[in-house]
Amino acid sequence: MDNSTLNRQQAVDAAIDTFDSAFFKALCEPSRVGVLKRVMLLGRADISEIAADLPQERSVVSRHLQILLDAGLLRTAREGRQVFYEVDGPAIVQRLETILQQCRRIAPYCCPGGG
Repeated sequence: MDNSTLNRQQAVDAAIDTFDSAFFKALCEPSRVGVLKRVMLLGRADISEIAADLPQERSVVSRHLQILLDAGLLRTAREGRQVFYEVDGPAIVQRLETILQQCRRIAPYCCPGGG
């Protein structure tokens, strides 16, 4: 395998890993995006506040929050027995920058002449 084929394979593998990440999987579920939107609107909030105006049961909202947390979209802070959720803006920006870098790496192989 020549060097350009190897570089292309590495770029493709990195891009696919990025696109098949927990980050994108967390954003594929419309109701989970609704939970994320609610957290964005509220700012820092606990499960009771987040679930209050959502159609899902509190346990379902809790599972969505955990998936968003695991994907790096949220962060938590514990105060006593309460857990507060908020969007992790810096982590999201960093993740999006990484995705953009992966796209730039793969672009010459899949979209030559695109700019």
